[in-house]
Amino acid sequence: MVNLRLARKRRDRAAREAEAERNRFEHGRSKAERDLARARNDKAVRDHDASRREPGPETGKDDG
Repeated sequence: MVNLRLARKRRDRAAREAEAERNRFEHGRSKAERDLARARNDKAVRDHDASRREPGPETGKDDG
């Protein structure tokens, strides 16, 4: 025999725990971790932009 009230409580508890885990993952980083991630991302963008090649006169485009 299954107690439906207990089964419902277990189900709800598991759902709340899953939501809490998602929130911990999304919002659970310290300020230092967020700053480090932001700095790493900014550096990656700068490195990517620095490696770009400007179109030269051989492309046939008129710069002005």
